[in-house]
Amino acid sequence: MHCFGDLAALYPSARDRTAALCPKLLASSSWRTPHGYGGRVPSTPIPPLALTGERTVPGIAHENYWLRRHEAAYRHALPLARGRRVLEVGCGEGYGTALLAGVADRVVGLDYDAITVAHAAAAYPRPRFVRANLAALPVPGAAVDLVATLQVIEHVWDHPQFVRECARVLVPGGRLLVTTPNRLTFSPDRQVPLNPFHTKEFTATELCGLLARCGFAVEAVLGLHPRPRLRGLDRAHGGSLVAAQLAAPPGDWSPRLRRDVASVTAGDFVVAGTGTHDVDESLDLLVLARRPS
Repeated sequence: MHCFGDLAALYPSARDRTAALCPKLLASSSWRTPHGYGGRVPSTPIPPLALTGERTVPGIAHENYWLRRHEAAYRHALPLARGRRVLEVGCGEGYGTALLAGVADRVVGLDYDAITVAHAAAAYPRPRFVRANLAALPVPGAAVDLVATLQVIEHVWDHPQFVRECARVLVPGGRLLVTTPNRLTFSPDRQVPLNPFHTKEFTATELCGLLARCGFAVEAVLGLHPRPRLRGLDRAHGGSLVAAQLAAPPGDWSPRLRRDVASVTAGDFVVAGTGTHDVDESLDLLVLARRPS
């Protein structure tokens, strides 16, 4: 492979693979746009992926808060992706990859889970999806302009290897965007992450140190914060809308909690730097780094 485009030649279309893996998903030729992410589903909709806690899934009412929280970070990334060759490492369900594909020159989404890749390929036609080992990316060196890896690094085991692979596939001067839960607010005062699928959570200082040790120049350290309306919902639910959701299974939620969770939008979050907000108080970290030329 000599360029990013060669990935398409080496790997058959994820939609073609999906036809082999899940032929019923592609049986219909009538499509409509789902979720507002530029995707498509058959006239008989594709069922959502099973919600395991490992990845966010659109179309599930009680998952809406987490979906919109992640969507806000993807929307912040759109200017970085515009006109670029983008590789999303750990694409999950594919809704974010589809958002990036709306502005990028080319987008490939990688995920290790075959069922997830098949679902993404069936639902979102514009990006290409490939099943891959995220510690050994199936992409040639210096092939992409932007590597986006959102809510992924906390799931991997060998963090330096993961970051070095992201550096390898970037062109000199290319950028890496990493988002991850802020350990100081997501799992405060815990030695073990709250989420059982997380191997390690980071503070901003820890994440920047990791990227620097792997050869990146950190350009921006940002945080995702609640806007005033969402802070009001926090107050209405005893100080934390997240804690209220985790306190009981969704079937036991009060009508007000269901209504408030369903009302959350990506616009209820803001991405900001230290000039206006304390990154250590953020919900999620967003770090932008550059591979030196």
